[in-house]
Amino acid sequence: MKHVIFAVCLVLLVSGFGVAQKTVPVTGQDNFDADFPSGGQLRLHIRSGDLRIIGSDEDKIKIRYWGKNAGEAHNVTVSLKTSGNAGDLRISGGPRNNFQIEIRVPKTSDLYLRMPAGDAEVAGVVGNKDVELHAGDLTLAVGSAEEYALADASVLAGDLDTGPFGVSKDGLFRSFHQQGSGKYRLHAHVGAGDLTLKP
Repeated sequence: MKHVIFAVCLVLLVSGFGVAQKTVPVTGQDNFDADFPSGGQLRLHIRSGDLRIIGSDEDKIKIRYWGKNAGEAHNVTVSLKTSGNAGDLRISGGPRNNFQIEIRVPKTSDLYLRMPAGDAEVAGVVGNKDVELHAGDLTLAVGSAEEYALADASVLAGDLDTGPFGVSKDGLFRSFHQQGSGKYRLHAHVGAGDLTLKP
């Protein structure tokens, strides 16, 4: 009997995890809103463009996009897959040029961002940050250097300014690495372009 009860509980537990997973795809709108918990882990795969990620006091993800060719929004697809406090956000399609994207996330969030090309800025977000941009300029507001247990930043070709960490370099294959007593992890990389860390 105990084995039967255990098996039933296991099935219910697995079913619960299945219910917790949710995928929300949206196409043809110029905005997107979804609930997302503070302190969550958010992975972002964003198409090329001008991107700004801003931390907010709301437990939500809010996306707006606009620009010279923003009328082509019917080609933009936003997909958010969530499971518990983890989310996978993807934005694809839309105009090729002059396209701006703004994403508001809970200000306490762990961010993982990958973007092919463009200009990207992250501000007002507290937590672990793992951000890579193949080509373009990347600006990260990271707060105080003391907040990080491990921080590294690098560029293959361009300028590297680590701001609160006190290191500035330019040229080819520039990198920075530092360990500290904080609790967060910072990784930032740009292939071709400028990487700037700000307080």
